[in-house]
Amino acid sequence: MNELDAVFAFVVALAVAAVTTPFVAKLAMRIGAVDEPRERGLASRVTPLLGGLAILAGVLVASAIWLPITEETRGILLGAALIAAVGAIDDVVELAPQWKLLGQIVAAVIPVAAGVKVGNITFPFLGALDFGAAGGVLTVLGLVALMNVVNFSDGVDGLAAGVCAISAVAFSIIAFDLGRTGAGVLAAIVAGAALGFLIHNFHPASIFMGDCGALLLGFLLGCVAIQGSLKTNALIALVGPLAILAVPFLDTSFVVARRLKYGRAPWSADAQHFHHRFSRIGFSQRRTVLYLYAWTVLLAGLAVAIRFIPYTDNHGSFNLGWTLVIAALLLFVLGASIYLVMVLEILKLKRLRSWQMRRADPETTEHEIDVSVGRELETGEFEAVRQRTAP
Repeated sequence: MNELDAVFAFVVALAVAAVTTPFVAKLAMRIGAVDEPRERGLASRVTPLLGGLAILAGVLVASAIWLPITEETRGILLGAALIAAVGAIDDVVELAPQWKLLGQIVAAVIPVAAGVKVGNITFPFLGALDFGAAGGVLTVLGLVALMNVVNFSDGVDGLAAGVCAISAVAFSIIAFDLGRTGAGVLAAIVAGAALGFLIHNFHPASIFMGDCGALLLGFLLGCVAIQGSLKTNALIALVGPLAILAVPFLDTSFVVARRLKYGRAPWSADAQHFHHRFSRIGFSQRRTVLYLYAWTVLLAGLAVAIRFIPYTDNHGSFNLGWTLVIAALLLFVLGASIYLVMVLEILKLKRLRSWQMRRADPETTEHEIDVSVGRELETGEFEAVRQRTAP
């Protein structure tokens, strides 16, 4: 297998997912697997779920043609089919959290038992840490965590599909450079299937992937990260996946931390995700996902750059010029991340709230505005905010 195989596999997965999605939408409407408009959601009409079945179709067809039939491949595809089935059942009848978690664990155990597991991790500047017999358990926990990270962050048209497609492309590039061609092709297949579905899922979406698709994509990205990066001794092994998947990880971390802070269950639903916050400060759904796509591209691009830019000879010696280039890229991405997290979330809100409050009462002081914004950010309870439009 080579890069050309990955391109062909990508195209086939995209085509199969794109063609299959409308039929899945009709099936979902017929059996009642639909998402109803909710107060915390951003959808305005009844929308069919089960889009993950179309993604699974794209993955299975392309994999059958291009991936070698090994024990690990069978484990990944069997686990993918199982987690898609668990998610589909949840989309139809809404499983209790404990049963959904059990399904995730069983699905994760299948590829781990087939050899898709992490035995050690190489930390930059520190060396390798061997997990020994605990490697399998930690891998299962990591796969389950990533399934839920993607699932938690799937809440606006096109977000999960687009972010996962970008992430899969980055994983494919890195995997091929590390000589992990099978993982590189699988990553390309995941990217193609996600993009094929995205054709129908970008705002205004005609179908949602549901838990069926979000859990599936999280599972597949986890397997790709393990096979294509984490199972190697390269320095990028740990840094790459963390950077590439930073957006959904940060989103989930902020949300879960807030839920725990206020004594709520980590899996309880709320409207505190990045896309909810962007909506409250006036961003349209398209603008929201494009900003989050751009953020993902920056972080994934940094991971790819770290792999390809020769800033070190891998023996402890650094090239000053290329190291400065990496440092500059890191500062740029860090600055962009701070801008998105802080400026769009806080400073922009303050400017809009200032305009609103002073329009209602011209005598409003800066202190009163600060108090109001601080209270809203602390509690997460916002008044409806929209961009000011010209008369």
